[in-house]
Amino acid sequence: MMIATVPKQPRMLRLSAADNVLVAIDTVDKGSDAPEGITALDRIGKGHKMASAAIRSGDAVRKFGQIIGFAKQDIPKGAWVHEHNTGMQDFDRDYAFAQDARSEDILPLAQQATFLGYRRANGKVGTRNYIGVLTSVNCSATVAGFIAEEVKRSGMLNDYPNIDGIVALKMDNGCVVDYRGVIFDILKRTAWGYATNPNMGGVLMVGLGCEGFQIPRFKEAYGVVENETFRTMTIQETGGTKKTVAAGVAAIREMLPHVNNVHRETCHASELIVALQCGGSDGYSGITANPALGAAVDILVRHGGTGILSETPEIYGAEHLLTRRAANREVGERLVEIIKWWEDYTKRNNMEMNNNPSPGNKLGGLTTILEKSLGAAAKGGSTTLRHVYRYAEPVTGRGFVFMDTPGYDPVAATGQVAGGANLLCFTTGRGSAYGCKPVPSIKLATNTDIYTRMIDDMDINCGDILDGVSIEAKGQQIFELMLKVASGQKTKSEELGYGDNEYVPWHVGAMM
Repeated sequence: MMIATVPKQPRMLRLSAADNVLVAIDTVDKGSDAPEGITALDRIGKGHKMASAAIRSGDAVRKFGQIIGFAKQDIPKGAWVHEHNTGMQDFDRDYAFAQDARSEDILPLAQQATFLGYRRANGKVGTRNYIGVLTSVNCSATVAGFIAEEVKRSGMLNDYPNIDGIVALKMDNGCVVDYRGVIFDILKRTAWGYATNPNMGGVLMVGLGCEGFQIPRFKEAYGVVENETFRTMTIQETGGTKKTVAAGVAAIREMLPHVNNVHRETCHASELIVALQCGGSDGYSGITANPALGAAVDILVRHGGTGILSETPEIYGAEHLLTRRAANREVGERLVEIIKWWEDYTKRNNMEMNNNPSPGNKLGGLTTILEKSLGAAAKGGSTTLRHVYRYAEPVTGRGFVFMDTPGYDPVAATGQVAGGANLLCFTTGRGSAYGCKPVPSIKLATNTDIYTRMIDDMDINCGDILDGVSIEAKGQQIFELMLKVASGQKTKSEELGYGDNEYVPWHVGAMM
């Protein structure tokens, strides 16, 4: 006797009662019975969207209770919703400045979580202790690499256990730069930000000598005096490549005892400045890893710490959710001014804001920049937006803040590290491979498939949220890992050795 089996209904999510799409957790085959009594008219891949109601041409497509695009044609109920039938158009957004701002109840020091960090002489706290070989121009990049390689090859670091390593941070510009212009200002802020990042124990800056980004002018701008842990030299003055490599190695050898002379001590979580990144996003990013990271940021803020949301093109279309949380109208208007700058910037360069999502994002289910931005903004949690910073500007305020950066992850993270971030959390759905010396990068997978496939790269699986783990529980898990990593536990990207090629300052303006 044969017993008929009923096919298991694929799982789908309705994220808001206002939505007219469902998100597929499982692959939905064409013709199968989907939730809410809907028959799938097309195959719907994992992370992709299906119309839960008929959507007329020109009408808004809604996910997260927000507009993510507009129907380019009539979309029947049960149809696959993606770029073939959904596109962008302008629409009004209510910024409602500071409408949802509120005071946070920051825990007193005695109740704040702690970690073991390196307290610097200036009061900042590092989570790592690196030596950096910085460059002022691409012309000295090779020499900087030679210096770092020779230090590693010699084995001299083996005698200094409190030093995490040496990294050559190679500039790919630095010449034909107008020292009165925005390019020089950004390079100057970025270089100085890395030199003074609390995760940097010692710095050697190497130049060619004739470049636009002059080291003496840089030192004058910041009132820098050379000392036991900060040295500079140029190839031309030192006498060429071989002599500069030898002089650089000798300078670092002299630094080593001073850089090594640190010990981890108990520090409060309020000393953590966490850079928030997402890359290789998919249709699950705004449902699992990003809101879970946001929950962790809410915990961090309650403990007095700082979370830096960035990637301005990837909050485009969701900025009205942030302006509502702005501490005051001035903070909100500064964010809107940045958005307008980006609209003009892309227009001048014959681009459009919807150039993002990438092909990989689209394969993962993301259709428009509006959809991607709504998910990306979730990394910032729910607390009040306290400050808005320029690229690589020092982050001096605490709480939830925003820094203007491009959406390209290495450039964005470079600005955040220059701003003072001593820890980085990076969510990914497609599987971004990334690390960020001198700052440890915690990788958060949005789905179980990519976590399992790239287990050597991923630190936490947020895909189990789709199986019932709560956002709050996952946020607590992320926060606890932040404290462990800040105390010295290595991340997967650190174990793999990532971080030598991810220093990518933002270049704005003409290159002459």
